[in-house]
Amino acid sequence: MTPGRGATPSGGEPGHDAGLPAGTSLATPDGRRAPADRRAPAGRPARLRHRLLPPARRPAGGGSTTAHDLAVRHRLLLALSALLTLSLFLSYEGVHGDANPLRTSSAPAVLSIDTALYALGQAQQDAGAAAPTSDFQKQISVAAQSLAAAAADDVGGPAGRQALQTVAGLITVYAVKVQQAQLQPDDNVLREAYLSYATSILTDKGSGIQARLTALQRQQRAAVHRQTSFGPLLWLGWGTTLLLALSLGAALLETQLLLRRRFRRRYNRGLLAAGALLAAGLVATLLFTVWTHQGMAHTRKLLDRPLTGRLITDAGRHTASYLAHTGFRASAAVWILIGGILLMALAETGLRRHIDDYRFRPR
Repeated sequence: MTPGRGATPSGGEPGHDAGLPAGTSLATPDGRRAPADRRAPAGRPARLRHRLLPPARRPAGGGSTTAHDLAVRHRLLLALSALLTLSLFLSYEGVHGDANPLRTSSAPAVLSIDTALYALGQAQQDAGAAAPTSDFQKQISVAAQSLAAAAADDVGGPAGRQALQTVAGLITVYAVKVQQAQLQPDDNVLREAYLSYATSILTDKGSGIQARLTALQRQQRAAVHRQTSFGPLLWLGWGTTLLLALSLGAALLETQLLLRRRFRRRYNRGLLAAGALLAAGLVATLLFTVWTHQGMAHTRKLLDRPLTGRLITDAGRHTASYLAHTGFRASAAVWILIGGILLMALAETGLRRHIDDYRFRPR
């Protein structure tokens, strides 16, 4: 007797279609056949989706992920703003922090020593005169005043000031010996002895006045080089600053686009103001830094060679021109910190209302 259409055949396994033996393949919609005992349960796709979706991104009860997206972008904007402010402040100070000491101390000290060396050279030419001359006394006075100015500029710290005091004392001895020689008759042996001693005080290679001043001048030129150099650390700092600025700009733009998609609002005033402040602040600090560094580089080039006569006066005037307004630009560093705080406040204002709306929204 043939079993009915809905009957289970003898020896059949539960779960298979009626009238089909175990393992019989069933046709799929595309014409292929799959074993009947391998068909997936109806609830498996939902379970797989639940397992693969990270917990932080799973919508609760099928809800929106907007609250999570806003919180992530809020933290990202604040973190990038804080890092950018710190990096920009340190990089800016690395350049502008040396501009004021260069303008007020290092560069004038180099010019003062140049003036003293030139004046002593001119005095040596007048030392062999038959009688004391006003030109000799004038050059000695110029040299002494130049050394006093260099000491006021704190040349070389305490050691430099001590060296300048020693040189000032030697100049006094030199002037006295020259005057004693000029008071002697022309053919007097004592005159030659005084002049020889005075010349050795001035020109001795080991401990003479000129040798001591030349050593101090080398130290000051080395200080000028250090203050005007743009080394690897500064390149790294400014590279990091530009990278953070680009990242923050991209994050502000992406957040603005997210708000536009989710809330149908074309512009967010807080984020737009933050972007404008970021662009304006970065351009201003870059321009200030370029102008200051160019002035410092021109100053280093000008002072990197011995100067004499009128060239010293011209160098002083050019140096003052190159380093003009560096003090004002250096004082702008505090505005970087103020701008960073304002930048974070604008980002907070732009997102806070939307975050609060989702935080307190009833479920």
